Amino acid sequence: MKRIKYYISPKLFFSTLFFTFSFVISAQEAAPKAGASAQELADKLANPVASLISVPLQNNLNYGIGPFNGSKYTINVQPVIPFKLTENLNLITRYILPVVDQRDITGENTHQFGLSDATVTAFFAPKTKGLILGVGPAFLIPTATDELLGTEKFGVGPSVLVMHQGKGLSVGFIANQIWSVAGNEDRADFNQFYTQIFLSHSYKSGASLGISSEITQNWEGNTTLITISPNIGAVTKLGDQVVQFAIMPLIPIVGPHEIKPDWGLRAVLAFVFPGS
Repeated sequence: MKRIKYYISPKLFFSTLFFTFSFVISAQEAAPKAGASAQELADKLANPVASLISVPLQNNLNYGIGPFNGSKYTINVQPVIPFKLTENLNLITRYILPVVDQRDITGENTHQFGLSDATVTAFFAPKTKGLILGVGPAFLIPTATDELLGTEKFGVGPSVLVMHQGKGLSVGFIANQIWSVAGNEDRADFNQFYTQIFLSHSYKSGASLGISSEITQNWEGNTTLITISPNIGAVTKLGDQVVQFAIMPLIPIVGPHEIKPDWGLRAVLAFVFPGS
């Protein structure tokens, strides 16, 4: 029988929350007051290239990883900041900064804590209704504070978003392919494809139901990881601050034993600035 170990570092919560609340306070000072309905905000949050400032905190827990039944907690700080280029064209920048606390992943009784590599994506998104498109570059930035948490490589590649959105319904996919172009020559090259396919339905209350699937293909290591996640979310307020909560299981479908967890859970808290 597998022995599953549970660890969560309190340092991870405090350091990340301090960073996030500092960002939120500075953004709140510049953000106009909200005027959109809860359902409109839920629809915008389902659109990765909506002209909307948001700061999601994506908490990921995974257990039963690899031969030592390791555990991994990752909190992704994911600011989304739009820029208006012309009346009909926006530049949507998305940043993912992972903070990782993992145990028994690289060996028995091992522990790593710190930043992993960051991903920065820029989508050029024309203003359209119905069918929504976005294209641009994606960058891998070697920000890891531990060599076991990152690639020590700088990477670049294309990213694309295709989705259809009507009132209350969002369906589409977001994808990128990144190749390493510089970095530590003693480390393996980075060559990875990632896509997320999603379907969600929102309601007048701001609640939403949906399902998504994430596929990660590591071409260098010839591994495929596929996860499916039914989810439930809600737009509400904490005081004057608009937020979205979402929770979902992470159900692994395909993946090698070395990286495929037995099970996982994701909880998201997103700070939203709807007047942007």
